[in-house]
Amino acid sequence: MNIFQETVEYLSSRVRERPETAIILGSGLGTLADKLERVVSIPYGEIPHFVHATATGHKGNLICGALGGKFVWAMQGRFHYYEGYTMQQVTYPVRVMKCLGVKNLLLSNAAGGINPTFKVGDLMMIRDHINMMPNPLIGPNDDAFGTRFPDMTRAYDREFIRIVGELAASQGISLKTGVYVGLTGPSFETPAEYAFYGKAGGDAIGMSTVPEVIVARHAGLRVFGMSVITNEGYHFADDFVNDGADVILAARKAADTLTWLFSGLVGRI
Repeated sequence: MNIFQETVEYLSSRVRERPETAIILGSGLGTLADKLERVVSIPYGEIPHFVHATATGHKGNLICGALGGKFVWAMQGRFHYYEGYTMQQVTYPVRVMKCLGVKNLLLSNAAGGINPTFKVGDLMMIRDHINMMPNPLIGPNDDAFGTRFPDMTRAYDREFIRIVGELAASQGISLKTGVYVGLTGPSFETPAEYAFYGKAGGDAIGMSTVPEVIVARHAGLRVFGMSVITNEGYHFADDFVNDGADVILAARKAADTLTWLFSGLVGRI
């Protein structure tokens, strides 16, 4: 029995439902999981071959519950490369979801805004990304999941983007759409780095999401990503300081809107 089978068998023994959608919740956004109904909550420490979430604002639970009238898996916190984990460990849950029958992956993150039109509290649908991390597919290809060279021209599902855009417009919710830049962290970016990646085509920048998206697309999952803009990386007053606690607070303020949009999307896919 391989490690994926061990994890799947354990989770199948704990949860009878077979959700087709999984959600990965970023820094300060785990409150979405609190909105789920008929919940089974499993700490990561109890799940075979899961590692521990050590980042601030990541509770570290895998939850199964109802959202938008359907059962979903929700990861209340993710794993990051900067925590010292390998890319295989960071993305392991995505492949477990594939083995559990998941077809759709929704991801959220807290990100710095490098587009000068973005403000703290804005929500940005991710239409593309720039990967500045080690690619999680480096090494022998696992043909059971996907091809050696997966296509990434449409990594973020255009139909999902359209649906969420329509949902937002129906309630007068303002959404941004843009390119997410994924860096390793854990240090926040310098002003010169913010400017560099803005000139390269980035709109928001963070330390997660991209490895999970690559592995999800390799496995044939449909993907939707949303960034909560938690700081503005394009003007720097003399007293400006990037602060992780401020990031968590800004993300939590957007959590209700994010929950409503994800619920609406789940209900339509």
